[in-house]
Amino acid sequence: MLPPMHGPNLIQVLQQLQAEHGWLSDEVLAAHAKATSTPLYRLQEVASFYPHFHRSPPPRRTVAVCRDAACHLRGSGTYRDAIASELDGVDGIEVHEVSCLGRCEHAPAACVDDVPVLGGSAAEVGAIARGEAPLPSDEPTSSPRRWPTDPYPDVASRYGVLRRLLGDREAARRDVPDVLKEAGLRGMGGAGFPTGLKWRFVRDAVGDVKYAVVNADESEPGTFKDRVVLEELPHLVLEGLLIGCLVAGASHAWIYIRHEYGRETTAVRREIERARAAGLLAEVGVDVEVFVSPGGYILGEETALIEALEGKRGEPRNKPPYPTNHGVHGRPTLMNNVETFSFVPAILSEGPAAWKAHGTNGATGWKFLSVAGDVAKPGVVCVPMGTTVRTLVDEHCGGMRDGLAMKAFCPGGASAPFLPASLADTPLDFEAMTKAGSMLGSGAVLVVAEGVDMLDLATNVVTFFRNESCGKCVPCRVGSEKAVRVLEAVQAGSADADALDRLVELDETLRLTSICGLGQVVLNPLTSVLRHFPDEVRDAAAPRG
Repeated sequence: MLPPMHGPNLIQVLQQLQAEHGWLSDEVLAAHAKATSTPLYRLQEVASFYPHFHRSPPPRRTVAVCRDAACHLRGSGTYRDAIASELDGVDGIEVHEVSCLGRCEHAPAACVDDVPVLGGSAAEVGAIARGEAPLPSDEPTSSPRRWPTDPYPDVASRYGVLRRLLGDREAARRDVPDVLKEAGLRGMGGAGFPTGLKWRFVRDAVGDVKYAVVNADESEPGTFKDRVVLEELPHLVLEGLLIGCLVAGASHAWIYIRHEYGRETTAVRREIERARAAGLLAEVGVDVEVFVSPGGYILGEETALIEALEGKRGEPRNKPPYPTNHGVHGRPTLMNNVETFSFVPAILSEGPAAWKAHGTNGATGWKFLSVAGDVAKPGVVCVPMGTTVRTLVDEHCGGMRDGLAMKAFCPGGASAPFLPASLADTPLDFEAMTKAGSMLGSGAVLVVAEGVDMLDLATNVVTFFRNESCGKCVPCRVGSEKAVRVLEAVQAGSADADALDRLVELDETLRLTSICGLGQVVLNPLTSVLRHFPDEVRDAAAPRG
């Protein structure tokens, strides 16, 4: 539940109404508005913004097939068509494309009624959708892997760092930010902001009421590492959050998680209840709840996420002010992503020097990476920060798929510029990737093999950003749509290379005028492909007879 000073969150209210009625009809919304004296327009504006809310009766069963980069590389369009053919003529079942499902290692990925069906053939997915076969289990794994970032050898020893800090709360509030700063910990969600500095900002911010948030709205194509951390290491995420609350003085915290992560949500809720039963939440003086997102990539942007936590449309705010001073309900708010919080117990357990020593090639600490695309063994790995792309592929992912040669890679999620295979010896670190012309970003490495049409792949990623734009600011809303139209025209042979040059100019405009990071990176995929594969792109843009 929300803190008592604030009313019911309209998103959670609408989620409950939809669960009760199956969809949000005009009659249901009007009845609730009347019963609660809530303006009807408030319900309508929120319900119309989020893709998870149904404003018309939904089909009896839905099959969702991912259309984004990793799945696109593995033939998601053909897979979708095959599933649709399997279900042709079956009443009440809808097959549709969706944005990234966060199951990129199983590309092409599909879900039946939001339950992942991983690696299933079109025939198997069709049988599940028709009810001839059961839905797969959506329970968290009962045998999590042993990860090097977990300082606890057994369940009984968990939360040992938090318990030690509770023995001297003032020392913890004073010293922890400095330890995190000395360890070199930075935000692992994409921005890379120094974690210790952020924690100090919130701790020192003026205000008696403060909040904390785990940003688990991992929705960028190719990014799924936080999903694995939530499922297999929820105790580290929660302990990191509780330590953050102790340091910042937060009285309420949320773990904001995307709705596609059903088993991960279950794992997190169970861990919260274990910690609550052990009295840890009471000792820290904080309540923690899970907030399930109603959908949308834009909600990974911290101020859009805060808008959702306040029950509003998830549209980014202008900054400043920043959440560290003016966050949820106008209060100072500490927000980090899943991976960042999960590293805190290890750093405080072994000390900053030992943490830094785990890195390689001049980098510090461990790094979780999502690896997808044309590798033999896609998945999540935890490697020393600074591991090169070539080492990652060859030593941790079984090399390239089917013996293919590497052509390109994207080191940091869909918003990171592509780099050619000639730069595969670049360390996966913030500074090294920036120097190479890309960014570490969300730590999602998409590996591309020879033979892939880079313009087609770039178009796919730009289309994702167009689809996920919240529409609040004109540059992003109009510019992303214009970019997709031009790229589609080039691929269809009805536009030439001059059109691509105009998109380079549009990229500069979007960077300078968009409110949030989405609009600022929309054309990163295209501009990087133009930079590194100019001949290939120009050939694709040549007029066709």
